[in-house]
Amino acid sequence: MKNFFVCMLLGTLFVTCSYGKAHISVDEVVKTSFKDVTEVKPRSLILSKAQFSKIRAMAKAAVKTKVYRYYDIMSKSKKVGVAVLITRKVRSKKATVLYAFDRTGTLRFSEIMAFGEPPEYIPGSIWMGQLQNRKPDAKLTIGKDIPTISGSTLSANSITEGARVARALYEIVLRSK
Repeated sequence: MKNFFVCMLLGTLFVTCSYGKAHISVDEVVKTSFKDVTEVKPRSLILSKAQFSKIRAMAKAAVKTKVYRYYDIMSKSKKVGVAVLITRKVRSKKATVLYAFDRTGTLRFSEIMAFGEPPEYIPGSIWMGQLQNRKPDAKLTIGKDIPTISGSTLSANSITEGARVARALYEIVLRSK
């Protein structure tokens, strides 16, 4: 009986810890979406108080951190885009999504890199595809230009809010870097 409970406990811990493990690198994701990428340069960013306020206002979403990780996407010596990692709480755990923009500000793709919630809350590839090739003037708002997902509403809200924060970061800070 004791062995049964130990096995159940270990099984539960294994299943809980295995949610949302990312098995793909930023380099791999970027290189599948941009042509002729020669280098993906990791960078860090700390926002000033003014930048933080502007980003929160432009994104129309809660912004809880001033520290971000982004990547310059290079083709030979030319910068062809920027990818931003955004981590947000979904329900009780966090999700990290990579949002990539080309030089025109178009959201080229979004890719879930880590997802702490149970797998049934991960939006499907068809829904995630709606965040591909979105022009800079797209609202990126659930119920307006992005449909909701039955059963994954919190995930959809978190990912679209993250897209708006990433776009605001790109427009206000990263476009000129």
